[in-house]
Amino acid sequence: MDWPAPPFCTTTAVLIILILLPLSVSDDRLVPGKPLSPDSTIVSDGGAFALGFFSPSNSSTPSQLYLGIWYNDVPELTTVWVANRETPATNTTTLMLSLTNTSNLVLSNGDGGGRAIWMTTNVAIAMGSSPPVAVLLNNGNLVIRSSNGTTLWQSFDHPTDTFLPGMKLRIRYNKPGTSDRLVSWKGPGNPSSGRFSYGGDPITFLQVILWDGERPVSRSGPWTGYLVKSERRYQQENTSMDIIIYLAVVDSDEEIYITYSLSDGAPHTRYVLTYSGEYLVQSWSSKTSTWLVLGKWPFPECNRYGYCGTYGYCDETAAPMPTCKCFDGFEPANTVDWTNGRFSAGCRRKEPLRGCNDGFLALPRMKSPDRFSIVGGGTSTFEECAAECNRNCSCVAYAYANLGSGRSRGDVTRCLVWSGDLVDTGKIGEELGSDTLYLRLAGLDATSGKGTKRNVLKIVLPVLGSSFLVFVCISLAWLKLKGTLTIMLR
Repeated sequence: MDWPAPPFCTTTAVLIILILLPLSVSDDRLVPGKPLSPDSTIVSDGGAFALGFFSPSNSSTPSQLYLGIWYNDVPELTTVWVANRETPATNTTTLMLSLTNTSNLVLSNGDGGGRAIWMTTNVAIAMGSSPPVAVLLNNGNLVIRSSNGTTLWQSFDHPTDTFLPGMKLRIRYNKPGTSDRLVSWKGPGNPSSGRFSYGGDPITFLQVILWDGERPVSRSGPWTGYLVKSERRYQQENTSMDIIIYLAVVDSDEEIYITYSLSDGAPHTRYVLTYSGEYLVQSWSSKTSTWLVLGKWPFPECNRYGYCGTYGYCDETAAPMPTCKCFDGFEPANTVDWTNGRFSAGCRRKEPLRGCNDGFLALPRMKSPDRFSIVGGGTSTFEECAAECNRNCSCVAYAYANLGSGRSRGDVTRCLVWSGDLVDTGKIGEELGSDTLYLRLAGLDATSGKGTKRNVLKIVLPVLGSSFLVFVCISLAWLKLKGTLTIMLR
């Protein structure tokens, strides 16, 4: 799974005039009995982030306020988390954020007696007699802690559109069908939930998908078992600033999650899902005072979900630019469309399968297709995985990986099989996350994977013919040379 493997941030496109900014600053924490009002902010120890109220409106008299976290030392307002994104506050005169003695954060139109606009959920039970405290950490995480330091709730567990260093995007084994998702803003001035979301596939837990509603826009390959991905190195345009992102995939008995960290001295860098459906990695440039886009997904164009059609694949290793290709043994279903850059019709077999009598062609360094089934119960060997597909005459492909290095309970393997058309495949080269895909192909021997007699003859006969022609030419040349030597010796 390439957790992976990212227009500009939805919030950075919104300029807030100075009159809307908070007028005073408190310390890095909130305690019971001392609420936060719209004219104040909480700033993390270190000064990187601020918590307070903001308006995505250019009006000097905002009609809606949101509680959010933003970069405190970036002059362009860039929010990374919004609490009440679905319920903006309209009565700004009595608005306040309070921490209760029961360890809940409550956003209301009045201290205790007003209507609750938003409040924390799933807060753990506090231990100890001392009151809790809410602290804004310097990584942008808002944490509610008990008196003994136990974390009862944190904003990192409730992401909005931004993925920050130290956050986790998770799929929980003990809660089937659930996973953390980033959800885009609805528009440049509207923080409510938009069309696009990004996160782990809750059905298979093996891949990451970018969705438009329920329709996939782009997809990573299924996870192959790597724990720490080779670092991704970026350089800001027109600067000498190097940024290294260390991306990790961690697999435990209860959950699997993605997290990342940055190299020392790196500027503010984040992943963000925009309201237009792009997943960007951005870094702040103090030289230009702008957010620079270091990368985006989906990229290239043929990496969009199903772009190359059935049995077509996006070759990201092709030069001079990535393009759609057909598998070996396949040809474009519509040659005219394919030649003109329209690939949705996909590819078709040159020769139909005969069933279980056909063997498998190994295709290394691939992003495996979607719509797979997982077999073997996590205990299959490679040979068992291959046999599973071999004895099922409707199986058209399989892929195998050992996921065991990350699990405390020992080796766990992954056997994927495909019985329908192959969709959304790619060739990604030597990247971690690539698979060897074994494709059932007509004309291959079922036991050895070598060509059948008919296909062997197609190859051998031309080779023998060429060899015979070369032999005749050499013989004629030798006879001619022999005659010349005989004349010279007379």
